[in-house]
Amino acid sequence: MNWSNFKKYIQPLISNKYFIAFVIFVVYIGIFDQNNLIDRFKLQSRITKLEKQKEHYIEEIEQNNRKMKELQSSTDNLEKFGREEYLMKKKDEVLFIVEEE
Repeated sequence: MNWSNFKKYIQPLISNKYFIAFVIFVVYIGIFDQNNLIDRFKLQSRITKLEKQKEHYIEEIEQNNRKMKELQSSTDNLEKFGREEYLMKKKDEVLFIVEEE
């Protein structure tokens, strides 16, 4: 396609006042408007990221609730948790801490 054919199709569009108004409107909405397309895409990606974080925290809360119910269900589980997590011991016990490298 050479320049003369291209110019033959473009010239009527450029001289059409409705086309020019439409192009100006699209540019204004896309770039300059308060709710422009660029900001909308950024906000949508942020919303998606926050929804993924929300799902992660909901799963974490469910896991913590399960752990809490397990600890409250029996004293053996509570004692095991205290020994493993907080290195607690009974008065007559000796505690040996083994660190793996």
